[in-house]
Amino acid sequence: QVRLVESGGGLVQAGGSLRLSCAASGRTFSSYIMGWFRQAPGKEREFVATISASGGSTYYADSVKGRFTVARDNAKNTVYLQMNSLKPEDTAVYYCAAGSRRALATLSALYDYWGQGTQVTVSS
Repeated sequence: QVRLVESGGGLVQAGGSLRLSCAASGRTFSSYIMGWFRQAPGKEREFVATISASGGSTYYADSVKGRFTVARDNAKNTVYLQMNSLKPEDTAVYYCAAGSRRALATLSALYDYWGQGTQVTVSS
């Protein structure tokens, strides 16, 4: 069992930056791939970024590539999402997720555990 708690969301102006954190419980954090997803009002949850268990591999949605960076610190059981050059269309609830598979995954159904989400609002 893995419990995930996101933090770091808030209100920021377009062009600004935020760093989201996701703290995980449990001693097996380093064996899970981690993903970030987001859901805007009236829209389906969409993939944002994923990182391998070791942190050596990452993958991003085209909409955030070059602006967002995912990283993890296995010693702290924490995964991060650094978001730069934010746009109003980045406004959403952001969720972190943990998956027991080895390969990176962009589908939400392939993740086993989810956090409660943190709101990110980007004003124009």
